[in-house]
Amino acid sequence: MKLEKMNDFFTKRIDEYETHMLENVQGCKEGYIKLAELIPNTCKKLLDLGCGTGLELHEIFKKIPDLEVTGIDLTQAMLDKLKSNFPNKNMNLILGSYFDVPFGEKEFDIAISFQTMHHFTHERKVVLYKKIRKALKSGGMYIECDYVAKNGAEENYLFSELNRIRKEQNINKYEFVHFDTPCTVENQIEMFKSAGFKESKKVWQKGQTAIIVNKL
Repeated sequence: MKLEKMNDFFTKRIDEYETHMLENVQGCKEGYIKLAELIPNTCKKLLDLGCGTGLELHEIFKKIPDLEVTGIDLTQAMLDKLKSNFPNKNMNLILGSYFDVPFGEKEFDIAISFQTMHHFTHERKVVLYKKIRKALKSGGMYIECDYVAKNGAEENYLFSELNRIRKEQNINKYEFVHFDTPCTVENQIEMFKSAGFKESKKVWQKGQTAIIVNKL
């Protein structure tokens, strides 16, 4: 398989993206609803990492219409679609990598991500999770809904395959390419603990889509 740059992959598929997520990815349709249920009504400022077209925001805005959202995504086509989906909402949309964009400190009540973190190594995610933790206000939470591996063997195989293909195609290990490398729930929780979250717990799962809530 020919690896595509992350931005190119999603730009090419913008027209089919929402249908694919809602109809073809097990657990996503229900996950959007469950994610909104986990966000307290008192939330005023939300950080959405890898916000895409904002599918997760439909249920959240129903619950908290005046919510202020900062959304970060690597793909301009996704952000354009998000703007058209929510033309009158209070949103600050940022084009860029959430590894690079500054979040500030104690800025947000809640941070979320939905089906975006399963493309990165443990090491990169721990660094990012530390950054997320610092961006949360006292009492804040980071809620991650993501594609998870069935077991350690599947996780190890997929990381090994990605490394093999990168070498074959002479692709730098730091370049963003689209290839799924989900981790087990157990490994995810270890990463959150390494990043300094005091409590990390899986609260929901359907198929290989799981939600983990992380508290300060």
